[in-house]
Amino acid sequence: MTPSEGILAKENPEKREEIVKMLTRAYWMEIETVMSYITNSVNPDGIRAQEIIESLEQDIQEELGHAQQFAARIKELYGVVPGSMEFKPEQSYLQPPEHQTDITHVINGVIEAETGAIEYYTKIIEVTDGVDPVTQDMVIAILHDEQGHRRLFEGFLREFEAEGIA
Repeated sequence: MTPSEGILAKENPEKREEIVKMLTRAYWMEIETVMSYITNSVNPDGIRAQEIIESLEQDIQEELGHAQQFAARIKELYGVVPGSMEFKPEQSYLQPPEHQTDITHVINGVIEAETGAIEYYTKIIEVTDGVDPVTQDMVIAILHDEQGHRRLFEGFLREFEAEGIA
């Protein structure tokens, strides 16, 4: 690796491809989360749903921003951002609940999604350590957002549990 070019050096195609592959999966995770959060910010009913809806509406914009950051970094690393025909859903836990008043289902789904993102983004941080500080810094910032989202929804769940709703 030439210090002047780092991950972009001609000598680093394998490592760059590995990182692009990881960023592509992260991109799809964010896109799927946006779809699921839209669904779960529209479908819920009931008096307890409003705060969850508002939080998800705010998170949609952040998650979309994360997807855009991943896409831009894929391009910067000489990758190609995939089109919609390559999308394969994975987030069964974020599907709408059977009953639109089942807010606990939504909360648990968000916690699971954020936990998955946290685990995967931590792997990207490890893979980029000492190799691609730009990607690493970007993913660290995104990881911070995901940890905040999870913490917020864990608080919602604790409140529901304390009230005997969850």
